[in-house]
Amino acid sequence: MSLLNSMNISASGLTAQRLRLDLISSNMANIETTRTEDGGPYRRQVPIFREILDQYTGMTNGVEVAAIIRDNSPFRMVYDPGHPDANLEGYILYPNVNPVVEMTDMISATRSYEANLSLITAAKSMFLKTLEI
Repeated sequence: MSLLNSMNISASGLTAQRLRLDLISSNMANIETTRTEDGGPYRRQVPIFREILDQYTGMTNGVEVAAIIRDNSPFRMVYDPGHPDANLEGYILYPNVNPVVEMTDMISATRSYEANLSLITAAKSMFLKTLEI
């Protein structure tokens, strides 16, 4: 594997983790959104990653986002009969966003981003040392 190839793989990882962080921030921003354009509460979004394979060698050339799916776990139900979105029994459906899960995912995405960035920095350092020779 060449240094340029390893930098391309890490760059794709950086892009994927940045998108993951964007989705996490969107989930956190909509944690109290009870009404969307679809008519119901906001649904948590999750990225699905897949590896990019070289068609000739079969080796990994990075990662990409295959899809962004909506989490189908149940909504939170809260009793608040005075809320404008309450149903006939007085319950409101809140998004299926758990702040603890989102914070854990954010730490994981941040660490993955940092690992890819470290690899790019190391490859850059190797390129510079090679030029000194």
